[in-house]
Amino acid sequence: MTFQVDKEEGFALRRLYLGKSRRVVVKVGSAVLTGEDGLDQAVMENLTREISFLIKSGKEVILVSSGAVAAGKKRLGLQINRKLELKEKQGAAAVGQSSLMRSYEDIFDRLGYKVAQVLLTHDDLSNRNRYLNVRNTILTLLEWNIIPIINENDTVSVEELRFGDNDTLGALITNLIEADLFICLTDVDGLYTGNPSADTGARPVYTVAKVDKKVQDMAGYVVGALGTGGMQSKIQAARMVSARGGSSFIGSGRVEGIVQKLFACEPVGTFFLPQAEKMQSRKHWIAYVLRPKGHLVLDKGACKALMQGGKSLLPSGILEVNGCFGVGAPVQCFDNQGNAIATGLSNYGSSDLEKIKGLKTGEIEKILGYKDSDEVIHRDNLVIL
Repeated sequence: MTFQVDKEEGFALRRLYLGKSRRVVVKVGSAVLTGEDGLDQAVMENLTREISFLIKSGKEVILVSSGAVAAGKKRLGLQINRKLELKEKQGAAAVGQSSLMRSYEDIFDRLGYKVAQVLLTHDDLSNRNRYLNVRNTILTLLEWNIIPIINENDTVSVEELRFGDNDTLGALITNLIEADLFICLTDVDGLYTGNPSADTGARPVYTVAKVDKKVQDMAGYVVGALGTGGMQSKIQAARMVSARGGSSFIGSGRVEGIVQKLFACEPVGTFFLPQAEKMQSRKHWIAYVLRPKGHLVLDKGACKALMQGGKSLLPSGILEVNGCFGVGAPVQCFDNQGNAIATGLSNYGSSDLEKIKGLKTGEIEKILGYKDSDEVIHRDNLVIL
């Protein structure tokens, strides 16, 4: 199957997956929520009506919303397009998050819904126990018929704790709670085969079967403000959701009734189909949530054993060890051409791997004085990229 599905077939598949969706994550970015004077109340009103439509259709809805920094700038009397230093951004987020939530509370209250605030950093999801605790909290709120509104905790986030953008956060939440559909509302209409402003032959891409290099290249054709992430991050988010068996939609959050148009199968936005083979929850956590602490360069034999044989990684196949990491750390595996082929959890720290790389498993104890495992990365803790 190519990346792009025939239009008629694509809308039939869109109708199928939309009909089966019961739990939906809606992500809205700052490029949609922000006007010249801070938060755009008209856009927020439209967004809440869209979420009300989903709930009345029998769906559970989680909202991932940016906008705290923009709201803070407004409260502080700062220009909306002013660039902020990290400490200023954290301060503006602290001021603006309460305004953002108050706006949501007021609007949803008029429609008869209760909301709850959930602020997260990447560290909250990289720890497996906290990852599961976040899941339990969100599911409990849904059981209570409360709409969780999730945002990155910008007041404390520094580089190593950041998700990077709320597209990634939205995809991670979608997979965390096993939602069926991820709706990413942005300031552009969707993907095109070329740059529509320069190429008269450019056509909208309505359905994507698989995110590959062609699809990633298309992200460069899209012109818009696109907040922090840009279209590339939205494509990557759709890829992450697809790997766990979910569908994604990218469309304009400034089009009134965009979600209702989506469910009416009108020709709007770009719809991403789920992968046929669903990645296990724990392996998805390893592949997409954890950040590699180092990387290993493997020989051809090891690459073949991992990619084609479903084998574990043994020390004999390691050519290079890069980075400083401990036992249990996430590491990426590369071939000798620099291509990332796998990621997994290492049974040995980097200093010990330097001593046993290229050796047979029978030599591990002789060199290190102990042997916790024959495998450097067991196949149960290994994900092929």
